[in-house]
Amino acid sequence: MRKVAMAMAVLALAGCGEGKPVDAPKAKPAVTESQPQAGTIAAQEWDVRVGPPDHKLQAITDLTAWLLEHGFNFYIVKADGKDEVFLGPFATRAEAEAKQALLTEKLARAKKNDTESQVVEHKAAQ
Repeated sequence: MRKVAMAMAVLALAGCGEGKPVDAPKAKPAVTESQPQAGTIAAQEWDVRVGPPDHKLQAITDLTAWLLEHGFNFYIVKADGKDEVFLGPFATRAEAEAKQALLTEKLARAKKNDTESQVVEHKAAQ
């Protein structure tokens, strides 16, 4: 909207005092081929599910504190009455696997052997 108003102002000023008619700008199509169209399928995204095998609240609390401390962004989802911790979403499976590898490396250095991780497909409903 802002670009249209600016373009109109420029056209109006360009035509001032010259007595020449100014052509109105051609309307652009609402959707171009590079833009997603309604009804298209969204690109697949990936997450890294992280957590202790037992899903105990204290273990989840310790894990999320550790993730924050080590610079990992995460979100928590309650599924089947259990809290699940996810890193992501990532645009590609390769990005998710790279983040999982970094996480595994940092967990090993911290001697945190009680944490599992798995690359999973991102669910929009989460």
